[in-house]
Amino acid sequence: MNDTILLVDDEKGIRKVLGISLADSGFTVHTADSGQDALRIFRAVNPPIVLTDIKMPDMDGIELLRIIKQENAETEVIMFTGQGDMNLAIQSLKYDATDFVTKPIDDEILEIAIKRAQERISLRRQIREYNRQLEKRVQQKAQQLIETERLAAVGQTITDLSQSISRISGGLEQGLVIIGKGIESDRKQSVQDGWKMVKGNVDKIHNLSLDLLHYGKYAVVNYELCDPGVPVTEVVDKMQSRARKNHVELRAELSPGLKKYYFDPGGVRCCLENLVTNAIDACLDHDKPEAVKEVIVRTAKGAGPVVEYRVTDNGIGMPEKVRRKIFRSFFTTKDPCGTGIGLMMTKMIVDQHGGEIDVQSQEGTGTEVVIRLPARTDPDDGSNSGGLRV
Repeated sequence: MNDTILLVDDEKGIRKVLGISLADSGFTVHTADSGQDALRIFRAVNPPIVLTDIKMPDMDGIELLRIIKQENAETEVIMFTGQGDMNLAIQSLKYDATDFVTKPIDDEILEIAIKRAQERISLRRQIREYNRQLEKRVQQKAQQLIETERLAAVGQTITDLSQSISRISGGLEQGLVIIGKGIESDRKQSVQDGWKMVKGNVDKIHNLSLDLLHYGKYAVVNYELCDPGVPVTEVVDKMQSRARKNHVELRAELSPGLKKYYFDPGGVRCCLENLVTNAIDACLDHDKPEAVKEVIVRTAKGAGPVVEYRVTDNGIGMPEKVRRKIFRSFFTTKDPCGTGIGLMMTKMIVDQHGGEIDVQSQEGTGTEVVIRLPARTDPDDGSNSGGLRV
């Protein structure tokens, strides 16, 4: 404990006698003969305890108490008062004085007042330490909970991945069995059917490995200050040849006036590429070949500080039971080569940004997927629960 005391009194005799007494009790004593002098020493030394007379010529003790409490509310101030100054003494308590001692000063009474001040200082220290330990425990428990949830998520992902690999392995085995029987019976069609199954599952393994690499790549958000329309333009340009090849009209519609904000352009580009790929495939599956097939990628200003990315198609759409499953680990309707990681990764990237993703779809009419991301003006703005790297 800091055993420093500032003693303030305009009477030299009191300063000398009390100074000696306090020094004999083990305190380091600084003395001042006026309020202004006391403030100068207080600001230089920052003593935990101040003893001051109430009545002084240039600045009374009440005013000194008020200023000290403004500058350091935890300083304990004990007031000296004469017998006729009880109203002033009571007033000092309203300004959070620790105690008051009447003159002539009794050493035992002063000792009790100082001990009371030390107890208050010690109690505050204990409360701070308790709060620090409590906060530490809360953080530890929160971290344990996060780790538990993370391990549970990892465990579920491993289970889903194992099931996906098991399905691929089963498909390979079935294809090999069909090829073997075709060779034994000299049936060329069986060999071709079996080879088609094997090739499809080999392609699926290849796509799965690539998707897993991409999944790891975007597990960390790399924030950059960027134009929200840039990823849209890049994806539409990249996917244009595929769209034309399949007679799908692909275009971007960028909302004017959207300002730059902090996001991961690579991650958003990956999301949009997955969504546009699915949208083009949905158009190809449509059973109305005469209809104009189109996919539109839009940017828009959302409600509040939010940027929206909308991917709309007029493809085959999806039933409600499929719509509820599309973001699950390794869920796919694209056999034989789909892996189910694309939309799982899209959801992860959106979550890493603190955003949300919404899907509206109607069978035979089409689908619209909306990504809403917070328009951060600072890369550290908000709470990012995923990995953050700037």
